[in-house]
Amino acid sequence: MTSTNSNPPDPATAASLVAALVALMQLEPTGEDRFRGRSDDIGTPAVYGGQVLGQALLAAQRTVPAERAVHSLHAYFLLPGEHAPIDYTVHRPRDGRSFSTRHVIARQDGREIFEMAASFQTRDDGIDHQDDMPPAPDPLAQPTEYERRLALGDKVPDDLRLRGLVSQGLEFRVVDAPDLLAPERVAPRSMIWMRAVAPLPDDPIVHRAVLAYASDNGLLRAAMNPHGLTFLRGRMRVASLDHAMWFHRDFRMDEWLLYVIDSPNAGGARALCRGSIFTRDGRLVASTAQEGMIRIRP
Repeated sequence: MTSTNSNPPDPATAASLVAALVALMQLEPTGEDRFRGRSDDIGTPAVYGGQVLGQALLAAQRTVPAERAVHSLHAYFLLPGEHAPIDYTVHRPRDGRSFSTRHVIARQDGREIFEMAASFQTRDDGIDHQDDMPPAPDPLAQPTEYERRLALGDKVPDDLRLRGLVSQGLEFRVVDAPDLLAPERVAPRSMIWMRAVAPLPDDPIVHRAVLAYASDNGLLRAAMNPHGLTFLRGRMRVASLDHAMWFHRDFRMDEWLLYVIDSPNAGGARALCRGSIFTRDGRLVASTAQEGMIRIRP
């Protein structure tokens, strides 16, 4: 069995991992409402969709007043992105008294690989209610995704064991996680604890971008549960098709968040998954929805 230290990173290493994630979200201005972001290779054939989401959100945010925070985004993954720099162009359809709308196009080598519409709003008072957070065990009672992969040892080839794991600046702990190699058929639901492994900057824009990055991780797994499938078992072709997100309340991404996911439908080689994101004390801070392609190869 391959021996790798699975202990939590020491504070200096954790801070370095989080700094690298924050740096990945940063963009270089290349013109008026134009930006360029670099890409991180997590071992998947195409660039990780959450990275493009987070970078596109930051590109849009740079074109609106700081007092207007994102409250929703709707994105389409048009083509697989390469592990190469990505160019973002922001269009400004509307700036009203309370709301601003932005449209973002991501390109590589002249190809449009991604598009997103996002809406930003000033802070306003109004009615307030939310769903209750379901019961969940303590996050530290679950192993991290990284630890679960390491525990596979030589049951899985080295080049596959850690493939697809997103930035180690984030930790994900799946509640009642399925066996990665011999999963049982269970209900199309999942709960995931997640947080950054070290403090993030206090800028709330960074926390929203990192949550957008994290929100693309784990959504489609709920659709695999009733069919006894995991990314490491079964010859599947999986890709995110679109992604919607609504931001409800303030939060910190360096504190525990519970991602509660369900998949109400799968058919036609597509699966729909929905997510609710709660703080540890039960505040609903964001909601997500995604349709993904899931094809089973012979």
